Amino acid sequence: MKTKKTKRHKKLRIAHIHWAFPPIIGGVETHLVMLLPELVKKGHEVSLLTGSAEGAKAHDTYKGVKIIRAPIMNLNWLSKRGLVGIEKEVRNVVGSFLDRVKPHVVHAHNMNYFSRTHAKVLEEEVKKKRHIPLILTAHNSWDDMLFLRLTRKIHWDHIIAVSFYIKKELMGIGCDSRQVTAIHHGIDINRFKPTNRKEYKGRLAFLKDKRVIFHPARMGIAKGCDVSVKAMRLVINRFPNAVLVLAGTKNIVDWGTTQQKDIAYIVDLIDESGIKKNVFIEMFTLDEMVRLYAISEICLYPSTVGEPFGLTMLESLASGKPMIVTNSGGMPEIIQDGINGYIVPIKDYEAIATKIITLLDDEGLKERIGSTGRKFAELRFTKGIMAENNIEIYKQVTGAK
Repeated sequence: MKTKKTKRHKKLRIAHIHWAFPPIIGGVETHLVMLLPELVKKGHEVSLLTGSAEGAKAHDTYKGVKIIRAPIMNLNWLSKRGLVGIEKEVRNVVGSFLDRVKPHVVHAHNMNYFSRTHAKVLEEEVKKKRHIPLILTAHNSWDDMLFLRLTRKIHWDHIIAVSFYIKKELMGIGCDSRQVTAIHHGIDINRFKPTNRKEYKGRLAFLKDKRVIFHPARMGIAKGCDVSVKAMRLVINRFPNAVLVLAGTKNIVDWGTTQQKDIAYIVDLIDESGIKKNVFIEMFTLDEMVRLYAISEICLYPSTVGEPFGLTMLESLASGKPMIVTNSGGMPEIIQDGINGYIVPIKDYEAIATKIITLLDDEGLKERIGSTGRKFAELRFTKGIMAENNIEIYKQVTGAK
């Protein structure tokens, strides 16, 4: 009598490549923090080649993920050094990494921009020399020739878009829709969760007895921080004890060095508006961010550009807080107007102020929208769901069962 053989999932060696990883922070870096350890938990061997960072080891391990850092992958350093004459070093670093981890699949993140040399070496070393499937996750889109050429000319085996908005942008430049899959980000719903426990210790102590409005995205004009400031001028007329918290960030990939200019303008706007006592700017740790969501009543993300996704939306929803966003990019894919938050026109600070005042005035409405957002996160946006969706793509391109 023949017995039926049990199918086993193949343990994959997955190599990820990206410009940065914590202590450098940003949307892609947070995405990797969520995704990579989850792949390890599901039984796969995961490595990451990334840029060097002050205080970070060249070889390290993060929750089971092997981290290898090299200066030639550091965009902030490359922006100062320039991209001329780097091909040999890039080839040595990438080749050494691949020889060391021997991956079944290579998964690059935003490697279709910033440097033609890195993209060229990646294709030659991964596909042409070692015949390894090469996947790209496009976290952003750019309107220039570099993005067009590197997205189209590099022979990616599959492209993952972080939203249907980004998938549409890729199709707009001629990418085959069958070769592009939209996979939304995922969040740690056990870390970001509703709680009645509010900790006002340390530098958050002065927020006690305040109506806290939190803008969790990094400070910048594109993220709509200036729009939030303008809205607060109207909010404090109705709620004098309302405070806007802006998450100023330091360790980011700042290709083009615009961050400090944006911050300087926003600080001047606050001073000129006479609301300095109602705005709090600080750089927060991840633990402080979790506490800030608990303290906050409403979250804002009034982006003024085609926002690819916006991970802080998921943090807000998972924490049970209503989120106000603009009709920008992929954000309306996550926020449903009047259901788990509100969508307002771009740069319409009056509309934002109206929604804030409405929510602060109506505790029942605020609680209903917040609890609905939590359900959205639980059902659609967990890091486990995100990891499984990525694994399906790995199986597809490697032929693994």
